Amino acid sequence: MSRIDHDGPLIIGGGLAGLSAAVEAAPRKVLLVTPAPLLQACSSAWAQGGVAAALSETDAPALHAADTQAAGAGLVEAEATRLLTADGRATVEWLASLGAPFDRDAAGGFAVSLEAAHSRARVARVGGDGAGRAILSALVAAARAAPHIEVWEDGRLRGLIQDAAGRVRGALIERDGRLVEVLAPAVVLATGGAGGLYAQTTTPASLLGEGMALAYRAGAEILDPEFVQFHPTAIDVGLDPMPLATEALRGEGARLIDGKGRFLLGEADDADLQSRDVVARAVHAARADGRGAYLDARTAIGPAFKHDFPAVFAACMRAGLDPRESPIPVAAAAHYHMGGIAAGPDGRTTLPGLFAVGECAATGVHGANRLASNSLLEAAAFGRRTGRAAAQARSLQGPTLAVRPSVDLSPADLATLRRTMSDEAGVVRDAQGLTQAVAVLDRLEARTPGASPLVAARLIVEAALARRESRGGHYRTDFPAAAPEARHTRLRVRTPAMAE
Repeated sequence: MSRIDHDGPLIIGGGLAGLSAAVEAAPRKVLLVTPAPLLQACSSAWAQGGVAAALSETDAPALHAADTQAAGAGLVEAEATRLLTADGRATVEWLASLGAPFDRDAAGGFAVSLEAAHSRARVARVGGDGAGRAILSALVAAARAAPHIEVWEDGRLRGLIQDAAGRVRGALIERDGRLVEVLAPAVVLATGGAGGLYAQTTTPASLLGEGMALAYRAGAEILDPEFVQFHPTAIDVGLDPMPLATEALRGEGARLIDGKGRFLLGEADDADLQSRDVVARAVHAARADGRGAYLDARTAIGPAFKHDFPAVFAACMRAGLDPRESPIPVAAAAHYHMGGIAAGPDGRTTLPGLFAVGECAATGVHGANRLASNSLLEAAAFGRRTGRAAAQARSLQGPTLAVRPSVDLSPADLATLRRTMSDEAGVVRDAQGLTQAVAVLDRLEARTPGASPLVAARLIVEAALARRESRGGHYRTDFPAAAPEARHTRLRVRTPAMAE
């Protein structure tokens, strides 16, 4: 096994969070490691809605923060949310300065759209529904042009390297079948979410929560892993992952109906713009009852579909469905992980030397239910803060502990895991199903002990089993009411280094 000493931040992940951190760490040398070429296999590139920020004269960061807290069902951290929303305009302007081609209004300002649970139109979009790829493309260009950034586009995280005191000193990276120890003064995890643990997901299937699992194994605190957001309008045309029909369609007046054309959530004009957990459960219930669930954009969007929402239009047409003429069949699918590695706005975790940012991190700004389009804002705003903080770390000398590399599940076992998670730890949960999921995890772990996807799945399932209430994205049919007091789940394993 070879070893490299890198004098600067080691960033694992090439999505919006990782790239924002890398760019802002200048002039410190950055090594950015991703398992696939940039722009591939990351959720940021697939995001359709845009960046939520107080950009209009009728809006303010305090209003944005209030909407974020309301959606988060009692578990949103006020100070982190204040920092996030206060950074909104500056973050959008920074992205625009790097070349992100945001839609503009007639006066040259940022055009904004309305999405569910926002009290104001505040989502800055690109080409209707192409925000993620356009924004990430600008960041990729900036990173490739930056002399302080070196990129490995063939590296997979296999473990975190620590010293006897528990401080993270680097990471074990697999490249072309060979393991490389990379020592660095700061390791930034920007490894994305855990949507790939589910058979029905809108995220890249390769996102299996492995960053969270390895951080947990190293002794980092994990916050609220049971809270998974299910997007109510994944396009159900038999694809894995499922294409997404952006929430902005409903913001423009598209309606959710059943197979007989009846409204799923009522006739009120804003009935379909309730928080995502409410809408996802309505879609799930309609399908479970055999009524079907469809997004009808024929009247609200109609002939403008191809121009106003080109990504959704293309996905539908590839499946042989013209959304101008037919309602779109939809299902609720795993979309975003609100829980993850406990981290502050500058990415600091409970382990010295380890930072986390983006979807793998839980900073408290999403609580139990993420407000639409806050994720891209968090990735860029807190990514910038994290890059600057990680750049301040200085290299340490001294021995490190041996690290056991993570292992992969067989394709068959991964398929079993994904089916189990969608069936038993999905939109609607109960003790019986979650207990069955634990039993499946036990069987799979007996065959592949310590596999990171199993660690991540167990964190979600066991926390869901322990939370005997319904709150935000976590809904228990056997405990349908919310507890009187909102409490976080905090999980941490004691490592040998911590015991010493």
